[in-house]
Amino acid sequence: MSRFLPPWLTFPWDLSRWFSPDRSSPAPDPDLPMGLPPWHQPWTVFQAFIRGLTQDFLWQLRRWLRTKELALLESCVIGLVSGLTAVLIKEGANSISTWRAHQAHQNLLWLPIIGLVGGWCAGWLTLKFAPETQGSGIPQVKAALARVPVALNLRVAVVKLASTMLVLGSGIVLGRQGPTVQVGAALAAQLSQWVPTSPDYRRQMIAAGAAAGLAAGFNAPIAGVLFVVEELLQDVSGLTLGTAILASFIGAVVSRLLGSQGLQFFSTLPTETVRLTVQELPLLLLLGVLAGLLGGLFSRGVLASRFLYERFLPWSLPGRVAVAGLLSGCAAMALPDMLRDNVGLRDWLVEGHGTWHLTALAFVSRFGLVLLATGSGASGGLFAPALVLGASLGYCVTLAAEAFFALPNVPADWVITISSPATYVLTGMGAFFSAVTKGPITAIVIVFEMSSNFDLVLPLMIGSVVAYTLAELISKGSIYDRLLEAGGIHLNRRGDRPGSTVAEWETLTAAQVMQQRVETLDRRVTLGAAQRIFAASNHRGFPVVDREQVVGILTQVDVAHCNYPPQTPIGDLMTPHPVTVQLADTLAHVLYLLNQHQISRLPVTDGRKLVGIITRADIIRAEVKQLTGSYCVLGSQIQPSYVVYQTRAPALGRGRLLVPLANPITAPTLLQLAAAIARDRDYELECLSIITVPPGRPPAETPVDVSASIALLQQALSLGQDWQLSVHTQARVTHDVAQAILDTIRERRIDVTLMGWKGQSRTADRVFGNTMDTLIRQAPCELVLAKLGDRLYSSGSVYPSLFARLHLNRWLVPLAGGPNAQQALEMLPSLVSISSTPEIILCQVTKPDTQPHGQVLSQGQQYLKRRGVTCPIQTRSLHNASVSEAILHLAQGDHCDVIVLGATREGLLKQALSGNIPEAIARHSKQTVLVVRTRAPSPDSGETQGDGVGFSHSGHEG
Repeated sequence: MSRFLPPWLTFPWDLSRWFSPDRSSPAPDPDLPMGLPPWHQPWTVFQAFIRGLTQDFLWQLRRWLRTKELALLESCVIGLVSGLTAVLIKEGANSISTWRAHQAHQNLLWLPIIGLVGGWCAGWLTLKFAPETQGSGIPQVKAALARVPVALNLRVAVVKLASTMLVLGSGIVLGRQGPTVQVGAALAAQLSQWVPTSPDYRRQMIAAGAAAGLAAGFNAPIAGVLFVVEELLQDVSGLTLGTAILASFIGAVVSRLLGSQGLQFFSTLPTETVRLTVQELPLLLLLGVLAGLLGGLFSRGVLASRFLYERFLPWSLPGRVAVAGLLSGCAAMALPDMLRDNVGLRDWLVEGHGTWHLTALAFVSRFGLVLLATGSGASGGLFAPALVLGASLGYCVTLAAEAFFALPNVPADWVITISSPATYVLTGMGAFFSAVTKGPITAIVIVFEMSSNFDLVLPLMIGSVVAYTLAELISKGSIYDRLLEAGGIHLNRRGDRPGSTVAEWETLTAAQVMQQRVETLDRRVTLGAAQRIFAASNHRGFPVVDREQVVGILTQVDVAHCNYPPQTPIGDLMTPHPVTVQLADTLAHVLYLLNQHQISRLPVTDGRKLVGIITRADIIRAEVKQLTGSYCVLGSQIQPSYVVYQTRAPALGRGRLLVPLANPITAPTLLQLAAAIARDRDYELECLSIITVPPGRPPAETPVDVSASIALLQQALSLGQDWQLSVHTQARVTHDVAQAILDTIRERRIDVTLMGWKGQSRTADRVFGNTMDTLIRQAPCELVLAKLGDRLYSSGSVYPSLFARLHLNRWLVPLAGGPNAQQALEMLPSLVSISSTPEIILCQVTKPDTQPHGQVLSQGQQYLKRRGVTCPIQTRSLHNASVSEAILHLAQGDHCDVIVLGATREGLLKQALSGNIPEAIARHSKQTVLVVRTRAPSPDSGETQGDGVGFSHSGHEG
């Protein structure tokens, strides 16, 4: 039956092809039990169904339509979705505002309370899920169009939409049009990811989305296009204009239809007929001058407000937005009712119902409250506030002129009759908008579209041009460029990043392009093992290392075209003295070497130590990343951790063992395990408590509460006194847990690190989890991960005191001959010292069709006896196609309490051969699991380790 249907409707017969990006095989779900295929989960099936149907449908469209036809179709979709989201933001914010007004009508104290709670919720939502949605969002869109790596996707759109509704609904004085620009651009960027296109095509789609967002926000389709051309993209190519115009038109139509305005493109403002005489030109010039001066000061105030928040209120984003909401609510309590709503205030001013003191109060209050809100980082724009401020300023000029000319001492020749106050109000809107955004053309058109009166064009041109000229003298450049510069992003006059593409590539170094995870081979690995490795890998060559240094390169050609016996070490076959590059070498030098020697990969070394590798694919990937910014997020850089509390004990000079403590429940067990190892090796014990702060706050300047950390570290000091250990303690403030641990390891020269582990990773692209993966790659010391089991204590779920005896008696240690397994074996005598009646089981797992190497088990047994272990030691040889399954069955059947494993190296090669065995065992085991990794060669080297557990003939001989 499927042969009668289009290809994109054949999903029921081949569902598995949608579970991986390349549609070649189902991707495993880390949360599924072993052996259960992912399509048994209904939610996974639904996600795969939608993703596959959408992608297949869009790919078929690409086959049927040409590039321009597809661009126009995408523009229609972008305009439709942008219009819907603009209406959703408007209606959502209005609903919350209506509820807020109802509550305030009963008691004005609700205004600051709602502002406080709503601001905190909006800030938390932004910081937690999409930090790049802070502020209006237009600087982020401008950076993305300048090919700066900034995240624009569906996540950004959803968070921006929700946070903007909370901000506006809670009474914070900002606009919704700026956020609609970012939402439209983010939705367009997400659509361009679903239909992979060139970077230039993606850039044009983002511009169309931004235009549609602004057009839908203001119901001004022409202004949306002009804003993109004048401020964001600065491109007037046919495709850009066509897509932007179509998306803007559809976005405005959808917004008007759903906004109950029909398709009649008349003014949404209740204006009278605009009239202007020649005698009134000086007043228009005066209005332009005032708008330019105050608009320039307003732009500088936005930057000053941001600085003051960072200097005097260095809180996290939720706290800053909550303060802005609280103060805005307090100000609203003191203001008259007509000054509490932006849209109502604008209409009230245009209708000419205000008095001079109310109008001045409106301008001053809005000026201060907008600066208060923008500095906090709240999600909201400057467009609507700028229009309201301009309207207030225009009406103030009208009232001041009428009062001045009514004075008895004014000569009759000087008297100017103001024909229409609405002319000054609307001109003030355009002039102040032009002064703030530095977009005079957009300002003229946006007010013209809102008023639908051609007679207003001349006053708008006079006021906007004068205001723009003066504002440029006071605050040079676009406010959005200044905000980007405050965040560390600099654009040139053309709206691109400084320098040409060639100049950017010349600044890249090997350290920025290389892969840190390197698949290597030891020079003692045999030819037979190397052949099996090449057969199971997609790599065509591997660096050969000896004692952490690169000694050669082994390629498929070397392995395939040789007549040596399988037992020959690859050191006799490799190409010695390979071409390498240093970390600081430029990309131009890398490209020269690749072309000069006609090779496809170059090892990157620090001295002679291997720290990475560069392939031609890495260079292409770096280029795509530079052009599209697909994998980068704009945000604060992680800063070094900062010590806020520490105690020091006598230094013994033999070594240090670090144990990070976070959970008071698991801390006693971790401390006893760490103390056992430290006492056996005569090490000092270094205990660490970590306090995390949001990325936007410097660790060295953020006030924190250390009482919980001190209470936790006191347990370690008590244990040290009881076991006669030298115990040091410290508490660190950091953005990232792994960063704090690495800083401690480097500063305190740690030899062993023992830390708790949940036993699984919730992220599909992580093996042990984000923190653990970073430490396994970079920590320059021995590393022990401890996943505590369900049967750790006989007392049940209630954990006893620090000095209670642990019920860890039966120890299972799988062996495979690798260095990590050997390290686990060496650590075993100190660990079993905490058992009351210890028993040890050494096991080895081999494939069903191979004979076990009994020498590994016998050597392990002899080693333990030489170390003085007197407890019973059993040996077991197991045959099973799955190493993890065999070990789990043995641990369950023999009622083992602890499984001690050597860490499987993280490289893709070994995962392809046997999967990550320790992670699989820890995930499904009810026992306590200890995973041991030997000392890393050097931080970030990516050099691989021998596997701790695995098949005896899988290439672990090295």
